[in-house]
Amino acid sequence: MGTRARRAHSSRRRTRRRRRTGRAARVVRGAALLVVLAVAVVTLRIVMRDDVLAETRPEAEPPPVAEIPAAGDPTPPEPEPEQEQEQEQDSEPAPDSEPTDEERIPVPETGPGTFRVARGGGEPVGGDTVLTYRLEVEDGIEIAPDEAATEVQDILADPRGWTAEGDTGFHLVGEGPADFVVQIATPGTVDDICGQYGLDTGGEVNCSVAQTVVVNLRRWVEGSPQFPGPVEEYRALIINHEVGHYLGHGHEGCPEPGAPAPAMMQQIRGLDGCVANAWPHDENGTYLSGPSVP
Repeated sequence: MGTRARRAHSSRRRTRRRRRTGRAARVVRGAALLVVLAVAVVTLRIVMRDDVLAETRPEAEPPPVAEIPAAGDPTPPEPEPEQEQEQEQDSEPAPDSEPTDEERIPVPETGPGTFRVARGGGEPVGGDTVLTYRLEVEDGIEIAPDEAATEVQDILADPRGWTAEGDTGFHLVGEGPADFVVQIATPGTVDDICGQYGLDTGGEVNCSVAQTVVVNLRRWVEGSPQFPGPVEEYRALIINHEVGHYLGHGHEGCPEPGAPAPAMMQQIRGLDGCVANAWPHDENGTYLSGPSVP
């Protein structure tokens, strides 16, 4: 091969190498461009997704912050509901607890000797021989006459009371004539009324004189140390005992140890082995009697 031919052949090979190198460079540049475009697309999609989530995500609620009283504020924080309920329950007296001295009705030693009359009403209770009665409360006593009358009505209507005799009935009336009167009076007034008939009540006990049942306010409010039950039960004993006298029953003693004390027993003086009891009859209508005593 001549010199000219060799030069031509070498030139053609260099040209072919340049062409191959150019094509390779273009391929590399194209691949790099594709990578850049792919990264840009992915980045754009991530940004767009975050924007969408930011628009649709609900705003977070603020964290709870404890309320702290201002400095020097003496108001304590409110107790939890359960604690408050427990405090209210603790402050309520037990159903069977006796009233405290602050809750008791005041007992003045004496009063004016004049009375307020309860309204009459209600149906007669008991048998056909109906005895009308009027309820009076001495002026100055903090007892509503109508409330006391309702309590006495309930006592006289109880099936363990005097209506269990069969014929006896009772009916509360208001102002006007009545077969007998129930008066709630101060100790001094009780002494005055009962003393007119030769009875010494000593500011402590009740009496039944003529057509009047005289209830000592002290016993109505405080009950009796010999009677362990609630004061409402002792009030039933007062009414049953004194109305029993009006009906003609005398005093009775304890029949035997452990037996219910007769309602006509002077239980305030002691039970002599009997069990305190407010009613003249038991639940079966049997009269709870004892030996006759002065």
